[in-house]
Amino acid sequence: MDDQWINREEYPFASHYIELGPGRMHYVDEGQGKPIVMLHGNPTWSFLYRNMIKGLSGQFRCIAPDHLGFGLSDKPGDWSYLPQDHARNLEILIKKLNLQDITLVVQDWGGPIGLSYALNHPQNVRRLVIMNTWMWSAHGDVKYETFSTLMGGLFGRFMIKRFNVFVSVLLKQAVQKKLSADIYRHYSEPLKNPAERKGCWVFPKQIIKADEWLEELWEKRANIADIPTLLLWGMKDFAFQERELRTWMQLLNHHTAVTFDDAGHFLPEDKGVEVCPLIADFLQDAEPTFQREASAPAPVV
Repeated sequence: MDDQWINREEYPFASHYIELGPGRMHYVDEGQGKPIVMLHGNPTWSFLYRNMIKGLSGQFRCIAPDHLGFGLSDKPGDWSYLPQDHARNLEILIKKLNLQDITLVVQDWGGPIGLSYALNHPQNVRRLVIMNTWMWSAHGDVKYETFSTLMGGLFGRFMIKRFNVFVSVLLKQAVQKKLSADIYRHYSEPLKNPAERKGCWVFPKQIIKADEWLEELWEKRANIADIPTLLLWGMKDFAFQERELRTWMQLLNHHTAVTFDDAGHFLPEDKGVEVCPLIADFLQDAEPTFQREASAPAPVV
């Protein structure tokens, strides 16, 4: 798609593409060193990670793809947009780039999509950075089922296709800092055409519809339990709250948890600059001290 609308001071990255069956997937590939793969959710794209890429690419190789249907990737009208198919695309990208000993950074739907790779290839995942996401069945949870039924049904599809409601309303509510008109434009522009919002309206229904796939992921959770993990959590998230954070903490045997009381669901937007030194320290620490909790701005041992 045309990218002349991008503010290159905010997003000064070269575009790269990989050809997939349904279309081209765009990705950022900046810096050198150990690879960090950053995975976004709905309705964002690699722009969400711009400040983290800027802050970390001097020490690490930062790869941030746009899922099909989002950002600068193609938005084919006849593709499934199911999370398990996004996960297969990620596997293709990692294999194509021959990425070894990677760190996965995941948020929102990037969680199950990215962690699917970690569960299937734990030997190739060095560390995890997990932010406000989940990886288990939401069946029986009233909060998730209500949201999935409402926004994944006819009403939600209408509101997304007609009013781009995930960007125009939910994104603004989920970010604690006020988005400038220029920053907001970078989220609204890739989804300005109603015909290209299928990826956005498929995801909500899959919170419940993908129950079997999410169950399969959770059944393999032991595969990632011993991977060193940095948990970065926005505590003003209306979706993934302290309960979900505690679930991760109980699963992961080697974790550091850092909470941000003034951040919401899209932590990289609220705290992208602030988390860079935390991530850099975590990735450079040869023998990190795990199983500790902390609050921003720095871990308290």
